[in-house]
Amino acid sequence: MANEDLERGGGMKNRGNNGHPPGYYSSTYYAEASETHWTSWLIPMFVVANVAVFVVVMYVNDCPKKNTGIEGACVAKFLRRLSFQPLRENPLFGPSSSTLEKLGGLEWNKVVYGDQGWRLVTCIWLHAGVIHLLANMLSLVFIGIRLEQQFGFVRIGIIYLVSGFGGSILSSLFIQHNISVGASGALFGLLGAMLSELITNWSIYTNKAAALFTLVVIIAINLAVGILPHVDNFAHIGGFLTGFLLGFMLLLRPQFGWVKRQHRPADARVKSKHKVYQYAFWLVAMALLIVGFTVGLVMLFRGENGNDHCSWCHYLSCVPTSKWKCDN
Repeated sequence: MANEDLERGGGMKNRGNNGHPPGYYSSTYYAEASETHWTSWLIPMFVVANVAVFVVVMYVNDCPKKNTGIEGACVAKFLRRLSFQPLRENPLFGPSSSTLEKLGGLEWNKVVYGDQGWRLVTCIWLHAGVIHLLANMLSLVFIGIRLEQQFGFVRIGIIYLVSGFGGSILSSLFIQHNISVGASGALFGLLGAMLSELITNWSIYTNKAAALFTLVVIIAINLAVGILPHVDNFAHIGGFLTGFLLGFMLLLRPQFGWVKRQHRPADARVKSKHKVYQYAFWLVAMALLIVGFTVGLVMLFRGENGNDHCSWCHYLSCVPTSKWKCDN
Protein backbone atom coordinates (compact mmCIF):
# COMPACT_ATOMS: atom_id res chain seq x y z
CA MET A 1 0.00 0.00 0.00
CA ALA A 2 1.39 3.38 -0.86
CA ASN A 3 1.99 5.86 1.91
CA GLU A 4 -0.06 8.47 0.16
CA ASP A 5 -2.97 6.05 0.12
CA LEU A 6 -2.82 5.69 3.87
CA GLU A 7 -1.97 9.15 4.97
CA ARG A 8 -4.25 11.39 6.87
CA GLY A 9 -1.68 13.37 8.71
CA GLY A 10 0.78 10.47 8.65
CA GLY A 11 1.50 7.04 7.23
CA MET A 12 0.63 3.79 8.91
CA LYS A 13 3.02 0.96 9.63
CA ASN A 14 1.47 -2.50 9.61
CA ARG A 15 2.95 -4.79 12.23
CA GLY A 16 1.89 -7.80 10.24
CA ASN A 17 3.34 -10.82 8.55
CA ASN A 18 2.16 -10.00 5.03
CA GLY A 19 -0.56 -12.60 5.31
CA HIS A 20 1.82 -15.38 6.32
CA PRO A 21 1.36 -16.37 9.99
CA PRO A 22 4.51 -17.63 11.65
CA GLY A 23 4.50 -21.34 12.30
CA TYR A 24 5.84 -23.29 15.19
CA TYR A 25 8.29 -26.10 15.54
CA SER A 26 7.43 -29.58 16.74
CA SER A 27 9.71 -31.75 18.81
CA THR A 28 9.48 -34.16 21.69
CA TYR A 29 11.15 -34.07 25.06
CA TYR A 30 11.55 -36.35 28.04
CA ALA A 31 8.67 -35.21 30.23
CA GLU A 32 8.54 -35.81 33.95
CA ALA A 33 5.51 -37.70 35.16
CA SER A 34 4.64 -34.79 37.42
CA GLU A 35 4.71 -32.16 34.63
CA THR A 36 1.56 -30.07 34.49
CA HIS A 37 -0.42 -29.69 31.28
CA TRP A 38 -2.47 -26.52 31.39
CA THR A 39 -5.77 -25.69 29.78
CA SER A 40 -5.36 -22.74 27.42
CA TRP A 41 -7.80 -19.90 28.13
CA LEU A 42 -5.67 -16.73 28.13
CA ILE A 43 -4.67 -16.93 24.46
CA PRO A 44 -8.29 -17.40 23.32
CA MET A 45 -9.20 -14.39 25.49
CA PHE A 46 -6.47 -12.35 23.80
CA VAL A 47 -7.94 -13.32 20.42
CA VAL A 48 -11.43 -12.29 21.52
CA ALA A 49 -10.09 -9.01 22.92
CA ASN A 50 -8.27 -8.15 19.69
CA VAL A 51 -11.36 -8.87 17.60
CA ALA A 52 -13.55 -6.85 19.96
CA VAL A 53 -11.17 -3.88 19.83
CA PHE A 54 -11.19 -4.02 16.03
CA VAL A 55 -15.00 -3.90 15.98
CA VAL A 56 -14.93 -0.88 18.30
CA VAL A 57 -12.35 0.83 16.08
CA MET A 58 -14.51 0.28 12.99
CA TYR A 59 -17.56 1.60 14.86
CA VAL A 60 -15.70 4.77 15.81
CA ASN A 61 -14.25 5.05 12.29
CA ASP A 62 -17.77 5.34 10.77
CA CYS A 63 -16.67 5.48 7.13
CA PRO A 64 -20.07 6.44 5.62
CA LYS A 65 -20.21 9.56 7.76
CA LYS A 66 -16.57 10.67 7.73
CA ASN A 67 -15.34 9.60 4.29
CA THR A 68 -14.76 12.60 2.03
CA GLY A 69 -15.00 10.54 -1.14
CA ILE A 70 -11.62 11.69 -2.41
CA GLU A 71 -10.17 8.18 -2.24
CA GLY A 72 -13.38 6.49 -3.39
CA ALA A 73 -16.42 4.92 -1.77
CA CYS A 74 -16.51 2.95 1.46
CA VAL A 75 -16.14 -0.82 1.09
CA ALA A 76 -18.89 -3.24 2.23
CA LYS A 77 -21.48 -0.52 2.75
CA PHE A 78 -24.00 -3.09 3.99
CA LEU A 79 -22.01 -3.04 7.25
CA ARG A 80 -23.08 0.58 7.63
CA ARG A 81 -20.83 2.40 10.10
CA LEU A 82 -18.64 -0.69 10.34
CA SER A 83 -17.83 -0.51 6.63
CA PHE A 84 -14.18 -0.18 5.58
CA GLN A 85 -12.24 2.74 4.21
CA PRO A 86 -11.78 2.90 0.40
CA LEU A 87 -9.24 0.36 -0.80
CA ARG A 88 -7.02 3.10 -2.22
CA GLU A 89 -6.71 4.43 1.31
CA ASN A 90 -6.49 1.12 3.17
CA PRO A 91 -6.25 -2.10 1.11
CA LEU A 92 -6.30 -4.22 4.28
CA PHE A 93 -10.04 -3.62 4.77
CA GLY A 94 -9.83 -1.47 7.85
CA PRO A 95 -10.13 2.04 9.30
CA SER A 96 -8.35 5.25 8.45
CA SER A 97 -4.94 5.98 9.96
CA SER A 98 -6.43 9.02 11.67
CA THR A 99 -8.84 6.74 13.56
CA LEU A 100 -6.01 4.44 14.59
CA GLU A 101 -3.99 7.42 15.78
CA LYS A 102 -6.96 8.73 17.74
CA LEU A 103 -7.57 5.39 19.48
CA GLY A 104 -4.00 4.66 20.54
CA GLY A 105 -1.78 3.92 17.55
CA LEU A 106 1.93 4.30 18.24
CA GLU A 107 3.06 7.78 17.18
CA TRP A 108 6.47 8.95 18.31
CA ASN A 109 5.69 12.65 18.64
CA LYS A 110 2.69 12.03 20.90
CA VAL A 111 4.63 9.58 23.07
CA VAL A 112 7.66 11.83 23.55
CA TYR A 113 6.18 15.31 23.52
CA GLY A 114 2.52 14.61 24.26
CA ASP A 115 3.07 12.63 27.47
CA GLN A 116 1.19 9.70 25.95
CA GLY A 117 3.43 6.81 26.88
CA TRP A 118 0.34 4.59 27.14
CA ARG A 119 0.46 4.32 23.34
CA LEU A 120 3.37 1.90 23.76
CA VAL A 121 0.79 -0.56 25.10
CA THR A 122 -2.46 0.34 23.34
CA CYS A 123 -0.94 0.00 19.87
CA ILE A 124 -0.49 -3.74 20.52
CA TRP A 125 -4.27 -4.20 20.52
CA LEU A 126 -4.97 -2.28 17.30
CA HIS A 127 -4.87 -3.63 13.75
CA ALA A 128 -4.78 -1.93 10.38
CA GLY A 129 -7.48 -4.11 8.83
CA VAL A 130 -9.24 -7.46 8.61
CA ILE A 131 -6.33 -9.05 6.74
CA HIS A 132 -3.84 -7.79 9.31
CA LEU A 133 -6.04 -8.98 12.19
CA LEU A 134 -6.67 -12.41 10.66
CA ALA A 135 -2.97 -13.07 10.01
CA ASN A 136 -1.96 -12.11 13.55
CA MET A 137 -4.78 -13.99 15.29
CA LEU A 138 -4.10 -17.19 13.34
CA SER A 139 -0.46 -16.88 14.34
CA LEU A 140 -1.43 -16.31 17.96
CA VAL A 141 -3.63 -19.41 18.00
CA PHE A 142 -1.01 -21.64 16.37
CA ILE A 143 1.83 -20.48 18.60
CA GLY A 144 0.22 -19.29 21.83
CA ILE A 145 -2.18 -22.12 22.67
CA ARG A 146 0.55 -24.75 22.49
CA LEU A 147 2.89 -22.68 24.65
CA GLU A 148 0.17 -21.92 27.21
CA GLN A 149 -0.69 -25.62 27.49
CA GLN A 150 2.94 -26.39 28.29
CA PHE A 151 3.91 -23.46 30.52
CA GLY A 152 0.69 -21.94 31.86
CA PHE A 153 -1.08 -18.64 31.37
CA VAL A 154 1.06 -16.56 33.76
CA ARG A 155 4.39 -17.07 32.02
CA ILE A 156 3.02 -16.93 28.48
CA GLY A 157 0.91 -13.88 29.31
CA ILE A 158 3.98 -12.09 30.69
CA ILE A 159 6.04 -12.94 27.61
CA TYR A 160 3.28 -11.78 25.24
CA LEU A 161 2.64 -8.44 26.94
CA VAL A 162 6.25 -7.54 27.78
CA SER A 163 7.42 -8.51 24.29
CA GLY A 164 4.76 -6.29 22.75
CA PHE A 165 5.99 -3.44 24.93
CA GLY A 166 9.59 -4.11 23.94
CA GLY A 167 8.63 -4.09 20.28
CA SER A 168 6.90 -0.74 20.73
CA ILE A 169 10.00 0.79 22.32
CA LEU A 170 12.30 -0.25 19.47
CA SER A 171 9.72 0.80 16.90
CA SER A 172 9.45 4.26 18.48
CA LEU A 173 13.20 4.73 18.43
CA PHE A 174 13.54 4.06 14.70
CA ILE A 175 10.16 4.90 13.14
CA GLN A 176 9.22 8.46 14.03
CA HIS A 177 7.09 9.69 11.15
CA ASN A 178 4.43 6.99 10.85
CA ILE A 179 1.70 5.37 12.91
CA SER A 180 2.41 1.79 13.97
CA VAL A 181 -0.15 -0.76 15.12
CA GLY A 182 -0.41 -4.51 15.60
CA ALA A 183 0.28 -7.49 17.84
CA SER A 184 3.19 -8.80 15.79
CA GLY A 185 5.82 -7.64 18.29
CA ALA A 186 4.12 -9.74 20.97
CA LEU A 187 3.83 -12.69 18.55
CA PHE A 188 7.51 -12.50 17.68
CA GLY A 189 8.17 -12.48 21.42
CA LEU A 190 6.52 -15.89 21.62
CA LEU A 191 8.69 -17.10 18.74
CA GLY A 192 11.79 -15.78 20.48
CA ALA A 193 10.76 -17.51 23.70
CA MET A 194 10.34 -20.78 21.81
CA LEU A 195 13.91 -20.50 20.55
CA SER A 196 15.45 -19.74 23.95
CA GLU A 197 13.31 -22.46 25.54
CA LEU A 198 14.75 -24.98 23.11
CA ILE A 199 18.29 -23.77 23.83
CA THR A 200 18.06 -23.69 27.62
CA ASN A 201 16.27 -27.07 27.78
CA TRP A 202 18.48 -28.59 25.08
CA SER A 203 19.45 -31.72 26.99
CA ILE A 204 15.88 -33.00 27.43
CA TYR A 205 14.82 -32.75 23.78
CA THR A 206 14.90 -35.41 21.12
CA ASN A 207 15.13 -34.41 17.44
CA LYS A 208 16.81 -31.27 18.73
CA ALA A 209 18.75 -30.42 15.57
CA ALA A 210 15.65 -30.73 13.38
CA ALA A 211 13.60 -28.66 15.83
CA LEU A 212 16.26 -25.93 15.96
CA PHE A 213 16.62 -25.80 12.17
CA THR A 214 12.85 -25.62 11.63
CA LEU A 215 12.38 -22.88 14.19
CA VAL A 216 15.30 -20.79 12.88
CA VAL A 217 13.96 -21.04 9.32
CA ILE A 218 10.48 -19.96 10.45
CA ILE A 219 11.90 -16.97 12.34
CA ALA A 220 14.18 -15.99 9.45
CA ILE A 221 11.31 -16.09 6.93
CA ASN A 222 9.05 -13.96 9.08
CA LEU A 223 11.78 -11.42 9.80
CA ALA A 224 12.61 -11.32 6.08
CA VAL A 225 8.99 -10.41 5.32
CA GLY A 226 9.52 -7.40 7.58
CA ILE A 227 11.91 -5.74 5.12
CA LEU A 228 8.97 -5.05 2.81
CA PRO A 229 7.61 -1.50 2.83
CA HIS A 230 4.92 -0.55 5.35
CA VAL A 231 5.72 -3.46 7.69
CA ASP A 232 7.15 -2.43 11.06
CA ASN A 233 10.03 -4.85 11.36
CA PHE A 234 11.51 -2.95 14.30
CA ALA A 235 8.48 -4.01 16.36
CA HIS A 236 9.13 -7.58 15.22
CA ILE A 237 12.82 -7.43 16.16
CA GLY A 238 12.20 -5.70 19.50
CA GLY A 239 9.49 -8.20 20.41
CA PHE A 240 11.63 -11.14 19.32
CA LEU A 241 14.66 -10.05 21.37
CA THR A 242 12.48 -9.39 24.44
CA GLY A 243 10.78 -12.78 24.17
CA PHE A 244 14.11 -14.49 23.54
CA LEU A 245 15.51 -13.15 26.82
CA LEU A 246 12.31 -13.83 28.74
CA GLY A 247 12.32 -17.43 27.53
CA PHE A 248 15.62 -18.08 29.32
CA MET A 249 14.08 -16.67 32.50
CA LEU A 250 10.56 -18.10 32.46
CA LEU A 251 10.56 -21.31 30.40
CA LEU A 252 13.08 -23.50 32.19
CA ARG A 253 12.16 -27.20 32.40
CA PRO A 254 13.40 -29.62 35.07
CA GLN A 255 16.15 -31.82 33.70
CA PHE A 256 15.49 -35.44 32.75
CA GLY A 257 15.99 -37.69 35.75
CA TRP A 258 15.19 -35.05 38.37
CA VAL A 259 12.98 -36.51 41.10
CA LYS A 260 11.03 -34.58 43.66
CA ARG A 261 12.49 -34.95 47.13
CA GLN A 262 9.26 -36.19 48.70
CA HIS A 263 9.02 -39.03 46.15
CA ARG A 264 12.55 -40.42 46.36
CA PRO A 265 13.77 -43.34 48.49
CA ALA A 266 15.97 -42.43 51.42
CA ASP A 267 19.09 -43.77 49.72
CA ALA A 268 18.39 -42.33 46.27
CA ARG A 269 20.68 -39.75 44.78
CA VAL A 270 18.84 -36.53 43.93
CA LYS A 271 19.82 -34.87 40.66
CA SER A 272 19.80 -31.13 40.33
CA LYS A 273 16.52 -29.74 39.03
CA HIS A 274 18.35 -27.39 36.65
CA LYS A 275 21.81 -27.35 35.16
CA VAL A 276 24.45 -24.68 35.82
CA TYR A 277 24.25 -23.33 32.28
CA GLN A 278 20.50 -22.74 32.73
CA TYR A 279 21.15 -20.52 35.74
CA ALA A 280 23.88 -18.72 33.79
CA PHE A 281 21.48 -18.07 30.90
CA TRP A 282 18.90 -16.81 33.42
CA LEU A 283 21.29 -14.27 34.96
CA VAL A 284 22.65 -12.99 31.64
CA ALA A 285 19.14 -12.70 30.15
CA MET A 286 17.85 -10.78 33.17
CA ALA A 287 20.78 -8.35 33.05
CA LEU A 288 20.41 -7.76 29.31
CA LEU A 289 16.65 -7.26 29.61
CA ILE A 290 17.00 -4.68 32.39
CA VAL A 291 19.76 -2.81 30.56
CA GLY A 292 17.94 -2.94 27.23
CA PHE A 293 14.65 -1.60 28.59
CA THR A 294 16.38 1.08 30.65
CA VAL A 295 18.50 2.36 27.76
CA GLY A 296 15.59 2.16 25.32
CA LEU A 297 13.17 4.10 27.52
CA VAL A 298 15.75 6.74 28.44
CA MET A 299 16.59 7.30 24.77
CA LEU A 300 12.93 7.38 23.79
CA PHE A 301 11.79 9.94 26.34
CA ARG A 302 14.86 12.08 25.67
CA GLY A 303 13.57 12.32 22.11
CA GLU A 304 16.54 10.59 20.50
CA ASN A 305 16.38 9.02 17.06
CA GLY A 306 17.83 5.54 16.90
CA ASN A 307 18.88 6.08 13.30
CA ASP A 308 21.36 8.72 14.49
CA HIS A 309 23.23 6.00 16.38
CA CYS A 310 22.96 3.33 13.68
CA SER A 311 23.26 4.53 10.08
CA TRP A 312 22.40 1.15 8.55
CA CYS A 313 19.63 0.00 10.89
CA HIS A 314 16.87 1.41 8.66
CA TYR A 315 17.58 -1.47 6.27
CA LEU A 316 16.27 -3.86 8.92
CA SER A 317 12.75 -2.57 8.31
CA CYS A 318 12.80 -1.75 4.60
CA VAL A 319 15.25 -2.51 1.80
CA PRO A 320 14.74 -0.29 -1.27
CA THR A 321 14.49 -2.03 -4.63
CA SER A 322 13.49 -1.13 -8.17
CA LYS A 323 9.89 -1.96 -7.17
CA TRP A 324 9.59 0.32 -4.14
CA LYS A 325 11.25 3.07 -2.16
CA CYS A 326 11.68 3.44 1.58
CA ASP A 327 11.81 7.21 1.84
CA ASN A 328 8.50 7.38 3.78
